[in-house]
Amino acid sequence: MSADRPLSGLRVVDLVEGPLAPITRYLAELGARVDRFVAATGDAADVAANVGKIVHSGAPDESLLRRAHIIVSPPSAAIDHDALMAGNPALVLMHVSNFGTGNSFSEWKASDAVLHALSGSLSRSGLRGRPPLLPPGELAWQCAAAQGAYVVLAAWYKALRSGRGDRIDFSALDGAMQALDPGYGVNGSATMGRPVHLLSRDRPARGTQYPIFPCIDGQVRICILAPRQWQGMFRWMGEPEPFAGPEFMKISTRQQSAELQATLADFFRLRTRAELEAEGQAHGVPIAGLLSFAEFAASEQVAERQAMTDVALPDGTRALVANGVLTIDGIRMGPFGEGVEGEAPTPGNAEIARPFEGLKVLDLGVIVVGAEAGRMFADGGADVVKIESAAFPDGSRQSYLPYGLSVSFAAGHRNKRSLGLDLRQAEGRALFLDLVREADVLLSNFKPGTLDALGLDAATLAAINPRLVMTDSSAFGPTGPWARRLGYGPLVRAVTGLTHMWRYPGDPESFSDAVTVYPDHVAGRISALGALALLIRRERTGRGGSASVSQAEVMLAQFAAYLAPGGRSEPVSAVLPAAGDDAWCVVTVDGDESDLADIAMAVADQDAMAAAKGLQAKGIAAAPMLRVADLSGFPYYRERDSFRIDAHPYLAEPVISERHTARFLSESSSPSSPAPLAGEQSIDIVREWLGRSEAEIGRLVETHILQPTENEVFETIRKHLDDRNEHARPAAAS
Repeated sequence: MSADRPLSGLRVVDLVEGPLAPITRYLAELGARVDRFVAATGDAADVAANVGKIVHSGAPDESLLRRAHIIVSPPSAAIDHDALMAGNPALVLMHVSNFGTGNSFSEWKASDAVLHALSGSLSRSGLRGRPPLLPPGELAWQCAAAQGAYVVLAAWYKALRSGRGDRIDFSALDGAMQALDPGYGVNGSATMGRPVHLLSRDRPARGTQYPIFPCIDGQVRICILAPRQWQGMFRWMGEPEPFAGPEFMKISTRQQSAELQATLADFFRLRTRAELEAEGQAHGVPIAGLLSFAEFAASEQVAERQAMTDVALPDGTRALVANGVLTIDGIRMGPFGEGVEGEAPTPGNAEIARPFEGLKVLDLGVIVVGAEAGRMFADGGADVVKIESAAFPDGSRQSYLPYGLSVSFAAGHRNKRSLGLDLRQAEGRALFLDLVREADVLLSNFKPGTLDALGLDAATLAAINPRLVMTDSSAFGPTGPWARRLGYGPLVRAVTGLTHMWRYPGDPESFSDAVTVYPDHVAGRISALGALALLIRRERTGRGGSASVSQAEVMLAQFAAYLAPGGRSEPVSAVLPAAGDDAWCVVTVDGDESDLADIAMAVADQDAMAAAKGLQAKGIAAAPMLRVADLSGFPYYRERDSFRIDAHPYLAEPVISERHTARFLSESSSPSSPAPLAGEQSIDIVREWLGRSEAEIGRLVETHILQPTENEVFETIRKHLDDRNEHARPAAAS
């Protein structure tokens, strides 16, 4: 089984200490031989981060460094990249640090709390009128590590194609800011497409989004977004007359109706979690019971999918760890204790500036996970075609604007093109299969079985194009008793135990994860990582394959250390009030809470940034809490040139998004084409990919198989922008 792992033959040297060690765990699970030269500590986090690697004592010898394809190290490691590249031009060296090199924050100490504060995610965690709430676990470190794995493997794929390696300056803060819950990027449906920086400065109000209700044996959460989901809930409730009006088709109306919330509470109170989940699914209502993390780890879904496994520890005992986060061709890519020996592909000599140039990608992704996986390829130079349906629009097109576009959508779908296609018609499916014949990659994240029902199952697609690389992402994975459940991020957080953990101490009803978009962004990157691994295998074997990601299992892996013997020993972090309106400074100490008392008194009289600087000068990890609106102007991000500002032809607002995944020695400018309207490039794509005649394209449009953007949409946009410009024009002088 291990010989089938897609990164078989890839040799990686790992010199990274601390919480970013999981970067190379992802590569080891996919078959790379990872030689680690950091002493094992034996604690739960170390076990979870390094299972599957080969751990050595001492330093790597020169011959091992010369034979490596990838070296991951701190910037302080004595590695002569230029000398190594002289004998191995395709070598990729990634320097990993808290804040990158060569900036005024490079020497700052980091902690999970500090990364949350400086990435903007802390400012949205908690409840209105209460202090910000530090999220549980080490989500910032974990998401940064997943980003690091994607970054270094994408660089290696470029080196494999071009024969030219690279040196990367990877920052934990960059990774956390982008892969955890980026404020500048595609947001969840809770924002209605509005950029997060335009929302309230305070935390969200209790329970208004994705509400939680008590039931006989616990609690359940609902996540009703689409009109058809509300219709299912309405029928399930017996079609009560007070809520029959068309205004209840809107999320905002439902959230603001105290009468509806009270009626829902009465409806759920007399049923069990299992009954509510079964009845809700039968009516097409997204619903999930709230479980603890231990309950989820012990669930029938985890057991049937073998998502946990036990491994031997150095002292002879065994520990339970996550059994990987990807399945490749139906085989779980869990830890197996040794690197896969074999020959890596021979580097080529393609003249490319970005890793995915020349690749054709069909993007069937929806909402956040789908947007992110496709954008990784689009930003990397691929021709990414987003397949859209007029009858079933992508939920992320839900917007405050009347034409399915927003700054959130624009940031998450930049550099893509859109093809409107009716896959319910036989001719539409045939056209799609013609596109599949030309494609390199196909991305999707539907509920399992959706494509199968259209006759577009993986076996059919692979038979049409044996070189096709496919990835799918779903809430719970394509197999197991929960596979067909409706799953959104809030429901995945509920059923995996994260919602249960994300509460203020002493307040069991203070669930505070409502507007957090996790694990969507990181799961999108792991989906792209799986596709990348298969593309690398394709260079060696000529065949494609399929990668599958369960969002729940991503979370299981990122919290697996909590199941290990001895649990977690963590530093103590606190969010302390600073001088100013709703201003906060996070502090992390290695002692206990008593060490924070004097610090809290000093912080209260200072500006948060000044307090953080003073504490950092004393070697204490601290940072001001930034809101999303603060990020682009914060000195660290300015020095790293982290953000880009693009003008979109159909938006009055500028589109702000991250400029790069990391800093590269051979960095080239990013593509910069605006995100499309639904179906905007339909005709061009069919003409370019398939060479169809104008007459044939005209017939496809007339029969509504091909669905280009309608002229009325452009007229709506023109009127909207004219109205905005009119209101923005200064009044004439009297």
